Amino acid sequence: MAKTDDPSRSWRPRTQLVRGGLARSAFGETAEALFLTSGYCYPGAETAEARFKNQEPGFIYSRYGNPTVSMFEERMALLEGAAAARAVASGMAAVNAALMCQLRAGDRVVASRALFGSCRYIIEELLPRFGIETVLVDGTDLEQWSRALAKPARCIFIETPANPTLEIIDIAEVARLGRAAGARLIVDNVFATPVLQRPLELGADITLYSATKHIDGQGRTLGGVVLGSAAFINDEMTPYLRHTGPSLSPFNAWVLLKGLETLELRVAAMSAGAAQVADALAEAPGVTRVLYPGRKDHPQHALAMRQMRGGSTLIAFELTGGKERAFRALNRLKLIDISNNLGDSKSLITHPATTTHQRLSAEERQRLGISDGLLRLSVGLEDPQDLIEDLAQALGA
Repeated sequence: MAKTDDPSRSWRPRTQLVRGGLARSAFGETAEALFLTSGYCYPGAETAEARFKNQEPGFIYSRYGNPTVSMFEERMALLEGAAAARAVASGMAAVNAALMCQLRAGDRVVASRALFGSCRYIIEELLPRFGIETVLVDGTDLEQWSRALAKPARCIFIETPANPTLEIIDIAEVARLGRAAGARLIVDNVFATPVLQRPLELGADITLYSATKHIDGQGRTLGGVVLGSAAFINDEMTPYLRHTGPSLSPFNAWVLLKGLETLELRVAAMSAGAAQVADALAEAPGVTRVLYPGRKDHPQHALAMRQMRGGSTLIAFELTGGKERAFRALNRLKLIDISNNLGDSKSLITHPATTTHQRLSAEERQRLGISDGLLRLSVGLEDPQDLIEDLAQALGA
């Protein structure tokens, strides 16, 4: 947990990304130490007792906490501007823990309809099994939010930009409506990253990430992180994690720490490249629409520019000819890889209707704007002109 009197809180983000949370061992290593240990020894029985009673700081068991994982948590808290953070094994472990640690039978959850497929599963199928009422709304329609939050709720869950159509939700206004309903706002900020958007500053209560994406950024490892107030993280999240065990591997935490060092540089370059690619796609034959928050023709462009510091590294675009044309274009790509991952230094593309959102009904996909011709492109660090040329030859098929 980041310390409130830590001088690193006054550092600028790029410095925090390199040095935040650093805790050197007695050996004085320059790189963060990797503590591959499951347990810890105590100088005496009294120390063991005090640590288990939370009367003395220190590590007990790596399911509870680990020095390398702690460094990652502190660095993320500094970057996000959060009081505290807890890391977990994957992005979906973060989503599940952020909800389940605070919900009880009889509670009510309101969520935006445009969500990653696995998030929809938790909201629509898992939570109701435990007697939790769930309501889905069009995230861009504040009137729907107002009606849904006219009744008390425990949590609000949103993605913005949303997967895969890059729908933008007004975080500040939804947070305001949520407070009146007694609800905590949880924002999955994975598409924007903390470099481009900081939801806690806009009124959100909890932010979470799949660290597998931009934070690692090089397709190496899984991870997730949840950030919020010290009271939420320490009193609600930590006991849940200790007893259910979705702990982050120390090795994965070490990889994520190294990824954070270049996060700002990578996201800036990838976003700049995505803007160029989006403009080229808008002129490409057979492309009926391009969804990129940085473009003025995005339906929520003005809102995106108010709450984001850039247009994102993701683009969604739709082709004429449906699935057949989309598959033909995918199979002709020579540089861009077909993969359902995103935020990688390598450009990746996927067909959401048959991958990330395939479990949704055809009617629900249509309602969300996920047509059979829609493709989601995650722009990497390649030269944007090479990406444009690869897309041009694939779309010209």
